Amino acid sequence: MFGPKSHLTTRDNHLFIEDVDSVLLAQQYGTPLYVTSERRLRENIRAYHRAFPHADKYFAVKANGNLTLLRIAAQEGMGADVFSAGELSVVRMAGIPQEKILYNGNSKSEMDHEMAIQANVRMSVDSREELEHLAETAKRLGREAEILFRVNPDVSPKTHPKIATGLRSSKFGIPAEQVAETYQRAMSLEGVKPVGLHCHIGSQILETAPFAEAAGKMMDIATAVVAAGGEVQRIDLGGGLGIQYHPDLPAPTPADLAAAILPILQDRCRDLGIAPKLILEPGRSIVADTTVMLTSVNVVKRAHVNFVAVDAGFNVLARPMLYDSYHHVIVANKAAQAAQEKYTVVGPICETGDVLTKDRQLPALARSDVLAFLDAGAYGFSMASQYNGQPRPAEVLVCGDKAEVTRRAEDASALFAGQRILPRLMF
Repeated sequence: MFGPKSHLTTRDNHLFIEDVDSVLLAQQYGTPLYVTSERRLRENIRAYHRAFPHADKYFAVKANGNLTLLRIAAQEGMGADVFSAGELSVVRMAGIPQEKILYNGNSKSEMDHEMAIQANVRMSVDSREELEHLAETAKRLGREAEILFRVNPDVSPKTHPKIATGLRSSKFGIPAEQVAETYQRAMSLEGVKPVGLHCHIGSQILETAPFAEAAGKMMDIATAVVAAGGEVQRIDLGGGLGIQYHPDLPAPTPADLAAAILPILQDRCRDLGIAPKLILEPGRSIVADTTVMLTSVNVVKRAHVNFVAVDAGFNVLARPMLYDSYHHVIVANKAAQAAQEKYTVVGPICETGDVLTKDRQLPALARSDVLAFLDAGAYGFSMASQYNGQPRPAEVLVCGDKAEVTRRAEDASALFAGQRILPRLMF
């Protein structure tokens, strides 16, 4: 094991999550199975509160939409960054107050606008065209929508191209040079009230320099907005802080991020004579390392390579297939044993690309061994699917020596939800 993962320990050759034996969890609830440490989740949130005591922290719900975890986030004082009407419904059910919700998105429908307006949550406007549509909808409803403008700051975050969202070529945001004019247009429209600026440069970023660059560019834009007569009450710098998936790739902490961006923001805001509320949108760095995904070995096949076929594929954990992502693997029932052989771990899905990891050194494996994929709490279950007729797995929360189900495993009935056979085809 690597890194300061205090919620994971080895006892009697088994992997424990807090004070619960992961092997017993696999036996009790079956695999695949997602298991989250409540203690670790609260620790991660509090680390952000310590680093940014005066900022609002909005959890990026796309990373993990589990209702229980969102309830914990609400208890810990977090808001929410949502990207759909469904995510908005979930966070309101979890008890996150509407004044701490930002409705984001580059392709909002009329229904999205109406729901956000009726729920009285702020929206991040992604284009001039959206601004005009939103203003008309708000006027029709007799309401005024508070808005931030999603900025494309043209910052390269040095991450996977599919999760770099602040590049000039990205689909997200208004080009930086157009923001002040668009802000000024919003001030003249009925139905909307511009209150700030928003950006998000990407995900799984392992250096603080891109965040510092983005903070500087956001302040350049704020300066132009103020010069045009605008009032900047909020500056949202998004999320994207990476975590240490790989033992050789350490990640910055929330304190490191604060040291990189707060001096820039404080100095520039003082010079400009404004005091906007800072908002951050952490997702992965809050929830990723709280969770392991347990999966059982079905077959060990010695062929061109040593294949280990398990009961979880990219239908359960999509990141390795989508991004060639690394997840550290521990054999949960052989956690103290030394690595002996090299294995390629594959899933049960009928796709050649259904590979969870290649050429990984592990203890000698056999049928029924349980593998634990670490750092699976972000974009794990939230990206899971029923492809190949595979129901989605259960989720369990561990607190001390207790384990509780937060989402039941689906059975075959879930595959038929919403479907019907047309009556004319019954005979």
